[in-house]
Amino acid sequence: MHQPMSFNRALVEKYDRPGPRYTSYPTAPQFHAAFALDDYLAAARQSNAAPTPKPLSLYIHIPFCKSLCYYCACNKIITQKTHRAVEYLEYLKREIAMQGALFAPSRRLTQLHLGGGTPTYLSHAQLAELMAALHGAFNLDDSDAHEFSIEVDPRTVSPEQIHQLRGLGFNRLSFGVQDFDAAVQAAVNRLQSEAQVRELVAAARAAAFKSVSVDLIYGLPLQTRSSFAVTLDKVIDLRPDRIAAYSYAHLPERVRAQRLIRREDMPPPERKMELLELTIERLTAAGYVYIGMDHFALPDDELSLAREQGTLQRNFQGYSTHADCDLIGLGVSSIGKVGDSYSQSVKELSQYYARLDAGLLPVQRGYQLNDDDRLRRDVITALMCHGRVDYAQIEAQHGIDFQEYFAAALAQLQSHVEDGLVRLADDSLTLLPQGQLMMRSVAMAFDAYLSEQGAERFSRTV
Repeated sequence: MHQPMSFNRALVEKYDRPGPRYTSYPTAPQFHAAFALDDYLAAARQSNAAPTPKPLSLYIHIPFCKSLCYYCACNKIITQKTHRAVEYLEYLKREIAMQGALFAPSRRLTQLHLGGGTPTYLSHAQLAELMAALHGAFNLDDSDAHEFSIEVDPRTVSPEQIHQLRGLGFNRLSFGVQDFDAAVQAAVNRLQSEAQVRELVAAARAAAFKSVSVDLIYGLPLQTRSSFAVTLDKVIDLRPDRIAAYSYAHLPERVRAQRLIRREDMPPPERKMELLELTIERLTAAGYVYIGMDHFALPDDELSLAREQGTLQRNFQGYSTHADCDLIGLGVSSIGKVGDSYSQSVKELSQYYARLDAGLLPVQRGYQLNDDDRLRRDVITALMCHGRVDYAQIEAQHGIDFQEYFAAALAQLQSHVEDGLVRLADDSLTLLPQGQLMMRSVAMAFDAYLSEQGAERFSRTV
């Protein structure tokens, strides 16, 4: 059973340094162009030939947005020309057919996630067309036990459309709120009312969505402790099943849109710590369980139950309750994980169209894991999902002596041990309550590639 998290600001500040989010291991900087389409096709064939092929999961990237949110670092295309989505959907359907042909029809598709951009940029008719294409190419699990989720911009949908999404088979929603404060919204060019969000959450409840999530961001321009406290109170009153509270990474030298944020509006670094502490205090006091990273959930939510039962999973979309799947990425810039490989599609729309016009999948780069990668991935996954690494279990799976193999990593964690973040026993490594927020820092000790790729290219770990 997981222990409740505790917040120690001095320790959080000490270990708040750049590092990966570990939605994969190895992480995306290790992907390379030498991993080509032939490697992906081979991975698909090998995954079909496994004694017990894994179920399938799909991530579909919809890159379009009607307006620019200044904080956003996602791969997106800002356009009011909705006909561009018509063209994109036609190409997407081609890719769906090509990908579907690679995987055995007996393999059930149990997980689907639409991200962006703005997935709800697509009309109901277009989303219905997309789902019909998926049904034609894959063996979709039509029971409500599946996990079909979509990211929703509250400014782009009506309550009626929320019910339509449920009718298409989606049973999980994520609403992008970020902050309810009008001044903060204006500073990042994302104006939406509390009334809009309340109406849509009520519609999601009425439509019997299994999980309703709200996304927040702390560290945005003009945020103060008092203003964000009001936002947290409003979100808690909405009582979403899950809340994701993300730390804003202000990197205007890398993200062009962020240059539109006035420098004088940015909060001082110490403000982010205040907002993080406030978020943890308010959400845990309101009964939310800390899942890991940025995620909180109500005690009866599937994520909380999976955390307690030791069945929590992690993939490119974050935490999940479903068994480990082969993940197929669809659309421009999407990332997949098939067998022991990762793959990413081209990032430019013109390249995406050109590859499909040539009858080729748009795979641009990827990575094939070796034995050491698989071992370290299992260790990092156990840490991120369960807060504990059982040495005997890892040893049985990989044929190693854990303490001998990871002697350097365990030595690197001595300061974490001394500061009460981690307990190292003869048979296990366990995250302690005040180490929960620093799990990325702990995981970094087991990353064989950080020294060569430089941790500074990543966001800060808290």
